[in-house]
Amino acid sequence: MDYLLHILILIGIYTILVASLNLAWGYAGLLSFTHAAFAGIGAYGTALLLMRLGVNFFPALLAACLLAGLLGALLAGATARLGGDYFILAVLGFQIVATAVFLNWVDVTRGPFGLYGIPKPMLFGHPLLATWQYLALVVACTGLVVALIHRIVTLPFGRTLRAIREDEVAVRVLGKDVAGAKVIVFAVSAGCAALAGGLYAHYYTYVDPFIFDIHESILLATMVVVGGASLRGSLVGALVLLLFPEALRALNVPGEVTAYLRQILYGALLFLFMLVRPQGLIAERAS
Repeated sequence: MDYLLHILILIGIYTILVASLNLAWGYAGLLSFTHAAFAGIGAYGTALLLMRLGVNFFPALLAACLLAGLLGALLAGATARLGGDYFILAVLGFQIVATAVFLNWVDVTRGPFGLYGIPKPMLFGHPLLATWQYLALVVACTGLVVALIHRIVTLPFGRTLRAIREDEVAVRVLGKDVAGAKVIVFAVSAGCAALAGGLYAHYYTYVDPFIFDIHESILLATMVVVGGASLRGSLVGALVLLLFPEALRALNVPGEVTAYLRQILYGALLFLFMLVRPQGLIAERAS
């Protein structure tokens, strides 16, 4: 039973990550390979505030989300005039810098050794030690993020995002504030990713820089491609790519073989879906 609850917790955390990336990429057309960096900011920020300063989990998580949102807004503001490949390369640079900071700022992050012994969240003075308790927390956070993103994309602002995705130049000609829209959507996307990172850190009670490197950002992008540019697609993409390694484990495939097969699968799915079904399993119109 605990194993099933563990899988559900992972699905919830990754649904937050994929849905937030879908907001920036699927709806606004801002392809970002830096989403794992924002999750890392949430993980390290929440853990450090709690372990070093004694801040309660929930204020620490909120502070980490605000920090990631601020950095996301600054990044989007600095790259607002860039488009296509130039934007992708610019935000990719942020991912590389963030990974380098996690890895080399040893006095704070403990570098490659990571942070361990991260305490479980406290709610009304009681730690959430049971797996089902943590699942309830993750489900609540996932519901809040999905509701927020659904609200954003169904407002007139959401139509502006879709228009930017389809033809940014035309939106500028119509007098819309394209740069402002990019800043807002990237800030919300980064803040939600940090929320997922904080939940991840306090669930596993350990984080290291390699969890939030470029490979994780590529995995999240693959989940978006497989699932499709919709909130339902975010859940489906997370389900498909999380359950495959678990299926291999159930078949007693050795761990080292599973790692290689997983990378091959991710690359193959990314290639095939971009070639055959770029709209993903659940297209936007089905959301």
